[in-house]
Amino acid sequence: MRAALIVVAAGAVALTGCGSSSSDGDDGDATEAASTAGSGEFTPVTVDNCGFEVTIDSPPERVVTIKSTSTEMMLALGLADRLVGTAFADGPVPGEYAGDLDGVPVLSDNVPGQEALLDVEPDFVYGGWESNFGADTAGERPSLADFGIATYVSPAACQDPEYQPDPMTFDELFAEIREVASFFGATDRADALIAEQQALLDQVEAPGEGLTALWYSSGEDAPFVGGDIGAPAMMMRELGLENIFADVHATWSNVSWEQVIDRNPDVIVLVDAAWNTADSKIERLEGNPATAALPAVAEQRYLRLPFPAAEAGVRNAQAVVDLAAQLEELGL
Repeated sequence: MRAALIVVAAGAVALTGCGSSSSDGDDGDATEAASTAGSGEFTPVTVDNCGFEVTIDSPPERVVTIKSTSTEMMLALGLADRLVGTAFADGPVPGEYAGDLDGVPVLSDNVPGQEALLDVEPDFVYGGWESNFGADTAGERPSLADFGIATYVSPAACQDPEYQPDPMTFDELFAEIREVASFFGATDRADALIAEQQALLDQVEAPGEGLTALWYSSGEDAPFVGGDIGAPAMMMRELGLENIFADVHATWSNVSWEQVIDRNPDVIVLVDAAWNTADSKIERLEGNPATAALPAVAEQRYLRLPFPAAEAGVRNAQAVVDLAAQLEELGL
């Protein structure tokens, strides 16, 4: 389990009640906006993030996000005005946020290089994967710290077993929401967002109880599937589905088609990515005589979700609701 948030300045975070998400810039005072980003008081914090110590002495004002999960976290917390760049989008953001990115430059379709990153002069970089920070990508975390740039990785993506959620849960996701919000004094927004997410989850009453499922993310010769400890497993648990690869102690893993056929899932969850669409997966499953004979394939018992909703982030609760509706439509 990852280390808990450590408050390093006296006093608890004070809430002033929920306000408009657009209230940050109303008075035009940038300094005041930075210290009251979420209409709650800011308290300096230090966190142990994937084994790297991150200290936030004042709310970041110039943020770069890498991966859809980090971009959408900022948008869901009403912090779009802090973004000076995004990168490595896994797909379009939900429609409700589309206008929030107007004027925010896309630094790269993949992980930006350090030069492109430094050009926008960020004071905080929020990555969806640990690999976003490397000598050949955006820069190693210690070297970025030397430039005065704080870095943060989604805790769900920590690779060290000491920090990797095992298993990933919605409580872990809600902890990330609170942690990120604390950097900006936006704890009231975090509380509201978590309440919204919990309300979505409360709508679902395990419609998949008694059914088995394959979470098919990508791959052709060796399918890349959801294992037992990541976001796919977390969502399948909420749905009541039994993961046919619950014995794989990993977030995702490559397996063989022979294993899939032998375990014969009742339903197949298809991750829809621009580079590996759900339709292309269906074509592959139905075009191979061995997999085409699976009842789930023959009867087209498919569930679909967009790639950005398949990784741990603010889309997961809605994904559970959407998948539950698809399950019910199958009438199993």
